[in-house]
Formats: sequence, C-alpha cells, structure tokens
Amino acid sequence: MNKGISHGLYMKKNSKTKKQSTQSNQHKRKQVQKSEAAPQKPATLRKGQVMELTIDSLDREGIGIAAKNSRKLLLPGGLPKDRCLARITHTGARADHLQLVKLLEPSPLRSKRSACPDADDCLGCPLINMRYDEQLNWKQQLVQKELAAYPLLKETAVLTPLAPRKRLQYRTTAKLAIAGSHNNPYIGMYRRSTHDLVDLGDCPVHHPLINQVIAVVQSGIKKMRIPIYQPERKTGILRYLVVRVSEESGQVMVTFVTARRSYNELHHLGKFLQKELPQVVVVCQNVNSSEGTVIFGNRDYFLTKQQTIQEKIGGVKMLVSPRSFLQAQHDGARLLYNKVKEWAGDLENMPVLDLYCGIGGIALTLAPFAGKVMGIEISEEAVADARRNAMLNQAENCSFEAGDVQELLSELSDEGEMFRLVILNPPRKGCEQKVLEQVTALQPARIIYVSCAPQTLARDLDILARLGYNCPQIQPVDMFPQTPHIENIALLMRSAG
Repeated sequence: MNKGISHGLYMKKNSKTKKQSTQSNQHKRKQVQKSEAAPQKPATLRKGQVMELTIDSLDREGIGIAAKNSRKLLLPGGLPKDRCLARITHTGARADHLQLVKLLEPSPLRSKRSACPDADDCLGCPLINMRYDEQLNWKQQLVQKELAAYPLLKETAVLTPLAPRKRLQYRTTAKLAIAGSHNNPYIGMYRRSTHDLVDLGDCPVHHPLINQVIAVVQSGIKKMRIPIYQPERKTGILRYLVVRVSEESGQVMVTFVTARRSYNELHHLGKFLQKELPQVVVVCQNVNSSEGTVIFGNRDYFLTKQQTIQEKIGGVKMLVSPRSFLQAQHDGARLLYNKVKEWAGDLENMPVLDLYCGIGGIALTLAPFAGKVMGIEISEEAVADARRNAMLNQAENCSFEAGDVQELLSELSDEGEMFRLVILNPPRKGCEQKVLEQVTALQPARIIYVSCAPQTLARDLDILARLGYNCPQIQPVDMFPQTPHIENIALLMRSAG
C-alpha cells in the first residue's frame, strides 16, 4: 500500500515532470530561435580593465588594432603579432582605447632595442620600435591600400619608398608646447588623444641642437622666473617654443610664442639662450592671444638683427623665416626635389606652374632647366621668402604670386597661359575639385602631385583620372622615419586623345 502509494505518487510526479520537460524544451527552442534572430549584446568592456590581447594590424595612424568580444581595440605602440597585457583607458562608441601594461610575446617586426626610452609615454613616433625595413614595407602597403578604393587607379604602381640617410636625429624643425610653472617648466608635445604634456628632454628624432635649446630654455625659465601661460586663468606669457636648425650652416632660429607682447622678459631669456648656445643666431617673439590650437599669431618681433637662417637643399639656397614652411627632414627634401626634377622631363624653354609653392624649393630646383617658372602661394610671407630666394639663387626666370590658387588659375586661363608641367603640392586636405578641373583645362603634358596625405592623394588622383590624366606610378619618400607619415610624389600623364 505504502509502496503502491509511493509508486503511484512517483509515477504521477514523473508524468508531471515529463509534461514540464516538454514545455521547457519548447521554451528553449523559442529562445534559440530568438537568439539566432537577434544575437546577444557582447559583454561590456570597462575602463581600467586589464586584458590579454594580440595585435592584428595597424591603422593609418600607426596604432595597433585588436579585437575582443566583437569590440575594436586600439593600442598605441602595439605592433602586429604582439601578444600583450593592456589596460582600457577610454571606452568609445566605435572603439576602446588601451595602454600597454606588459609585452608578453614581442612581434617579429620589433627591433631588438628601442631607440627611445620614452616611446610608450610620448607615442609621438608609434613605429619607432618597428624594424626600419618593416616600416618602409608598411608605408608602401598603406599607400597601395588607399589607391585600392578607386578602380581607375588599379594600374598605378607604388614604388619602394626612398629612405633618407638619417632615421634618427633628422628633424630640423620642432613646434613644442610649454606648460607647468616657472619653477617646474615642461616643454614637449601632447600625448596622443590627451591634454597631458610629455616633457621632451632628449628626443631621438630631433636634431641634437633642438634638444639643447629645450634644455637651455627650461633653465632660463627657472632662472628668470618667466611666467608660463595658464589657459584656464588666462595668465602668464610663454605658450610655445618653435626651433629651426639649418643642416647646411648649423645655425639655429628660435621663436617664442607668447600670449601678449612682453619685451623685457623675452629679451633677457633670448640673451641667456644666445650666451649658452652661440649657434642661436635668430631670436623672435610671435604674439598669439587667440584661444584656439593654432600655434602662430600674425605679429613677429625680432630680438636679434638677423631675421632668417640659410638652408641649402640640393643646389638650392633658401632663406628661412620664423613662419616659413620647409620640410623638416633635410635629406628627405633633397630626395623629393630630385625625384620631381627627374619626372619633370625635358623642360628646355618650357613654362612650369608650381601651385602651393611655399618658399619656392621645388620651383627653384626646376628653374635652371625650364623656360620660366611661376609659383602661386596664398601666404604673403611665404611668397616674400620665395622672391628673396629667387634673388639669392639668381633665378631670373622665376616669379611668385600671392593669392588664392583657384582665383589665380582663373586669371591664367583667361589670359590664355599654357604650361607644359604643373606641380601640385597642397596641404593635407588636398585640392578642391575646381582647382583640379582648372589645372587640367590648361592641358599640361604632365602633372606632378606632391602629397603628405595618401588618403586625399588617392581621392584627387581618381578625379584627375576622370579628367583625362593617368597616374602610372607613385614614389613614396620617407620624410618622417619612426612615424606613420609618408610623403608621395605622383606622376600624371595626359591620356592620348
């Protein structure tokens, strides 16, 4: 009886369990179907979390890319195939940013020794721990990848990048921020994606004289108690330090960018700097009272009689003033100018147009071989420098005009001017489409496009291809070793018919 009751209860319980199990399986099937229709949201990664990851590739800024829980992870200083521990410093809508904690297994692309002990803090040279041959290979592939987005450029050959003699201590121009207080001044650059200033005491890519200037200026600020600008309170004077070095003469130009005109403090600081470093022959104060991130203001006040330093690139002598644009890598600029001259072809008695000409480096390189060269540049200061440089090089067949490129091109077209060769050397944003249309309307036999931005170069080459100019080859020039930047020279030929 008890057994029976017990058995009966047991059987009844089993019967109920079976029914529940059937309902449960149906519920699970519904859950699976629902899950397949709408995947579950990946687990959230949180700030401060430390994780192990392996770097898959680099983005165009040279930042390491990895993935975790379907999230894109960005690790500055990471190289492909690095296995490491990293900490999340910022979570964003599209990607999470990390900081290296420990390298567990280094990539085969890594150099055996780092050229910079501060590389992980500064992050200004994200490729500095990559072997140099791999840097060149990556930069070549970077250019090829940008071109691949445009079917009309599929036949364009990207040559092996030209490498300068110097891979370290090559940078002859530095624009540096000043922060801290007169008791503890910092001179350097902002860490990538932050407002933290990294003090650059001995940067390995700077020309040694730049590092010496930084050390002396820091000492002078302390000694003379020069007030450093505080943007929150809008007090103080010193904002930026800009240093230029001439490889040819060894002379140095120093510009102090200040929030207001302050002759007395800067006069004494300049004298102290020249006493400690006789190579400093030009000292200038530039006043910039704006609240933006643009370094230079519109007014220069010279504290020395000499106002320029002289540089020589290839066979061209150039006078450089504080706000002049000149490539920061002397040997890289030589390689670039020589390649432009080679690709220009026979220019005997032929007219050349140099757009965005700066202080005239390319124009003056071509002048001895051309009939005439006209340079156009929007900066009046740069054009004044270019005209002085034409006189210095006795280039009587060179003329330079200050103004908007698009407007001056319209005038040239209206006057019926024709050019065998047009040089384009625009800023990073590239050319306006109207400018490209106006250039091709002049019907030059060749166009040489010099670019510091592969992305906008590819875009503009695609436009020019549709306007009848094919690009058979591109020559990269490694103007900035250890960084992701690559200069490119593109040769364009007018299509037959």
